[in-house]
Amino acid sequence: MIDLTRVTESVQLAVAPVFFLTAVSGMIGALAGRLARIIDRARVVERQVLQEQEPESIDRALRELDYLRTRGRLANLSIGLLTLCGFLIGLTVIILFLGQTWGVRGQHVAVFCFLLGIVSFIAALAGFLWETVLATQLLNFNVLELGKKIRR
Repeated sequence: MIDLTRVTESVQLAVAPVFFLTAVSGMIGALAGRLARIIDRARVVERQVLQEQEPESIDRALRELDYLRTRGRLANLSIGLLTLCGFLIGLTVIILFLGQTWGVRGQHVAVFCFLLGIVSFIAALAGFLWETVLATQLLNFNVLELGKKIRR
């Protein structure tokens, strides 16, 4: 028979990683949105390349496509790492719950899964940071300065 006190303790023990899962799902949503915008922009730039006649404009568009491809890969990698993180944290919750409720030994495995989940989360954050830095690399601030001169 299952002891209700042990079940209650198991649920309490498993709640903290569940909050972490909420953060992971939020990050996946944010990155999925960024990836969708990258794909949309790449489609627009691809059309520009096909319609453009001027070599300088084609070169600029191809450079932007290269950045977009790199950004898309980073976003995909980060989403993959976050998915792995979510899987590992979910596995941690299951192991902790089973261990607490039914006495199944696996605390070392739970700790390993949790730490691996944290590492994959940190790696995903690094990928996200790298992608956002790349997103600003193509900004042309010369246009901003030109606009200020025109206003004067």
